[in-house]
Amino acid sequence: MNLQQFQNTLTASEPPAGISNYLQSLWYDATGDWEKAHTIIQDINDKMAAWIHGYLHRKEGDIGNADYWYSRAGKTRPNLSLEQEWEDIATALL
Repeated sequence: MNLQQFQNTLTASEPPAGISNYLQSLWYDATGDWEKAHTIIQDINDKMAAWIHGYLHRKEGDIGNADYWYSRAGKTRPNLSLEQEWEDIATALL
C-alpha cells in the first residue's frame, strides 16, 4: 500500500484490515477520532510511536507534551503543517 491508497481508505467506516497499530492510529486521527488515535499509540514504547504521539499532542495544542514525545522519538518538533507531518509519518510507515 502506498500513501495515496492509504488516504483513499479514509472514507471507509473502519481502517483497512491487517494494518499496523501505527497506521491505525494515523487512520483514526485523519478520520477525526483523536482520542482513539491516542489510545492506540499511547502504550507502545518505541521511537515511531513516540513520533506519532508527539504529532498528536502538537495537533492537540499541548506543545510541552509534544516536545517531550518528539524528544523520545529522537526528533525536534517540525516546522511544517500538521497535514504534511501526517503524510511524512504515513510515508515512513508504508
